[in-house]
Amino acid sequence: MIVLQKKKKNILKTIFAKNYLQMTKILLLSDSHSYIDDRILDYAKQADEIWHCGDFGSFEIIEQLEKIKPLKGVWGNIDGTKIRSEFPEVNRFFCEKVEVLMIHIGGYPGKYTPLANKEISTKAPKLFISGHSHILKAMYDQKNNLLHLNPGACGKQGWHKMRTMMRFVIDGEEIKDLEVIELGAKV
Repeated sequence: MIVLQKKKKNILKTIFAKNYLQMTKILLLSDSHSYIDDRILDYAKQADEIWHCGDFGSFEIIEQLEKIKPLKGVWGNIDGTKIRSEFPEVNRFFCEKVEVLMIHIGGYPGKYTPLANKEISTKAPKLFISGHSHILKAMYDQKNNLLHLNPGACGKQGWHKMRTMMRFVIDGEEIKDLEVIELGAKV
């Protein structure tokens, strides 16, 4: 809340300005491969939005997450037609004043996939996120002036040893308070 005082009339006016009050807490996950546990759901409850970078594995995962908070995502290479009809291959959107590009198979700075390279060269976002590799990465791309995030894999299928995801805050034009969340060894 911002309070402005008019000096001539000495009247207080209250203005509610979302831009000054809003910070969006994001939970970023990928490659659940039909697995979700209570720890993931607990973190989801603390977020304002959940972003999933594909390979949901089953529609039940989507339903569980959507019951908690708004969900944005893309389909992954293991996702079937029902999930592909609900989510795009490429998702470009704004969160506050940050343009976000999400692609399941995107690569990383210096080794982008052809699709990611095309999207980034057309119009570079401030934040590019992808999944698929099961390798957690947070890298700054100086050439394209963007931050790249890959949360690793929160599911139990794949060759990764540690289940991971990320959370961070978007505050206007800033991406801040990035945390890596280790969910434990894949058993």
